[in-house]
Amino acid sequence: MDKLQSLAWPAARLGEAVEELALRSRLPVSQRTAVPFDPSPVGESDADARIEAAAKRLGLEAETIDVGFDQADKLIRCAGPALVGLPGTRGAVLALQAGRGRRAILLAPSGRSRHCSVRDLRSALFRDVEAPVRSAVEQLLNQAGIPQRRRARAARELVANHLARTRIGRCWLLHPSPTALSSRARRARLPLRLATLAGAHGLYYSAWLLSWWTIGAGVLQGRVEPGWLMAWALLLATLIPLRMWATWNQGLFAIDASTLLKERFLFGILAHDPEKIRRWGAGRMLGRVIETEAVGSLALSGGFMALLSILELAAAAVVLGLVGLGPLPVLLLTVWVSAFLLMGWRLLRLRRTWTDKRLKMTHDLVEKMSGHRTRLVQERPDRRHQEEDRELSGYLRLSARMDRWSALLASAAPRGWLIVGLLGLAPAFLAGASSSTLAVGLGGLLLAFQAFEKLSEGLSHLCGAAVSWERASPFFEAAPEPHPTAQPSPKTSDPRPGRLILQAKALSFRYPRSAASVLKSCSLQVREGDRVLLEGPSGGGKSTLASLLTGMRQPCSGLLLLDGLDRRTWGLEGWRNRVATAPQFHENHIFTATLAFNLLMGRRWPPTSQDLKEAESLCRRLGLGPLLGRMPAGMMQMVGETGWRLSHGEKSRIFMARALLRRAELVVLDESFAALDPQSLHESMRCALDLAPALLVIAHR
Repeated sequence: MDKLQSLAWPAARLGEAVEELALRSRLPVSQRTAVPFDPSPVGESDADARIEAAAKRLGLEAETIDVGFDQADKLIRCAGPALVGLPGTRGAVLALQAGRGRRAILLAPSGRSRHCSVRDLRSALFRDVEAPVRSAVEQLLNQAGIPQRRRARAARELVANHLARTRIGRCWLLHPSPTALSSRARRARLPLRLATLAGAHGLYYSAWLLSWWTIGAGVLQGRVEPGWLMAWALLLATLIPLRMWATWNQGLFAIDASTLLKERFLFGILAHDPEKIRRWGAGRMLGRVIETEAVGSLALSGGFMALLSILELAAAAVVLGLVGLGPLPVLLLTVWVSAFLLMGWRLLRLRRTWTDKRLKMTHDLVEKMSGHRTRLVQERPDRRHQEEDRELSGYLRLSARMDRWSALLASAAPRGWLIVGLLGLAPAFLAGASSSTLAVGLGGLLLAFQAFEKLSEGLSHLCGAAVSWERASPFFEAAPEPHPTAQPSPKTSDPRPGRLILQAKALSFRYPRSAASVLKSCSLQVREGDRVLLEGPSGGGKSTLASLLTGMRQPCSGLLLLDGLDRRTWGLEGWRNRVATAPQFHENHIFTATLAFNLLMGRRWPPTSQDLKEAESLCRRLGLGPLLGRMPAGMMQMVGETGWRLSHGEKSRIFMARALLRRAELVVLDESFAALDPQSLHESMRCALDLAPALLVIAHR
């Protein structure tokens, strides 16, 4: 343990530890900006913020996970580069470069790499929880009379079984940003897999063509000898492992490449502008998300088929051009490939129109599902399905046209090549070409036929991928540009009473595609201890101002500062950690999960026992005690659309508790008291006034 403590990085050097570990692990670092952090003691949440801020400045991602006893050995061997919290050291961490078998490589604060055993590292992480269990196990083994030679293994198994579900400590995995696709591809060894795949297919086609040459030279010339037949059989047998090797590498490449694409799309979806998503609507958003799945699957499968077909067509052209059949077969092959591509272009246009129609129908379906109850009550039954019938008729017509072209591309075009190819071989046959020449020429013709079959399926997939990409590309391009963020500091850095928390000067905001400004020259100051009530008529810009103050939107002009720093300096996460909000009811949501998750989702998950106690106490102060008493599982009760149904007022108080549990410096409650009865309103208001350092309440006049 003393050795590991000497290798630990103190809390004051967390940022430096992230940078040095990234450089040693050859991660793509955007800039070197390590600045010593505040040497004050840190807790888990502060360490999370400091490490994540350092990673963002370097253009990296820091993924936080809990260290479990049952997975500790595997994590230590495979997690590098990572930072591992060392218990009992006031925020110190170990910089794990990599694991090699039973040894782990640690980066010391001196800059040198040190080796330690995986077992010693695990023992150091779980020392406090493992010691009492091991002592009890030893007593049990003594009472059971276990022989000494079997005692070590028995003790190890019993301790591991007892602590299997124990989670202690924290681990931060360092990854390149999803926007750095080239770096992530190199780390996933995609170029090597692609080169191996190309080599495997090259060997396969070489052996395949050589087998045709062997048949032509040995059998068709009348020399049916065991040696020729044996050579032909060996070549055919060689094709099996070559095909298996190529298919295996193709599968590995497809899985890794698809993983990178999905991570990049997910990153873009989560970073997308909420205003643009709102303009799209739920249906169009769902349709675009579905298209992201099609991009990876169709592009990879179609790309492989198209690539293989191109290689086969090139090989067929070489064979037909070099065996002495004349220029006619190569010329016919070129013309047929051109006609094939024209049919693919026509299919692409039809696929684009068909996809637009399908996405529109998805949007309409989601809209009608959301308003189904309203339609049942308000809409005339005889008009309820007229529009759906028209949309379906148009969709079926487009589908029939696209299916006809797909069938033409998949069936008629490859088989038509057999007729055209045989016409190209006819002059050489009539001229008395040798049997081996005709055999190899026939092999080239069949190779081209096989290539056209793959090309038809590949073009169909690529057309789908191209159309899907046009719809999903906004997600791919939506990733925010990295920018420096302020290093985290304790929220009570200024102990003076009445300190200025938030300052807004001359804020103006206008929605996209709108000529009128919602806010003009709005100024506001909020100090610690302030309780601000903002009233106004509907549509007056109250909620818009709240979204500006909480970082959901950015002002078109003006100055907005939090503790003297703007949002770009704090970063979005840093800003939202200091300003918590409970938006209006229609913009908030109860997830189908436990009540505890819905309360603590903005804090951390999984929670500690203290977190659960604090959340339950806050619920009772907000008047939700009777609700907890009715729930069989209490805080662990499943709630949401498919769980325990909550009333409007209960949801409002859960939204309020979710914001108060963030422990933010400023809490903004947007019409959170509108659905409460007088007694519940009094209890909730009293609780918010007592717990929020600064409070801004928005109410409708």
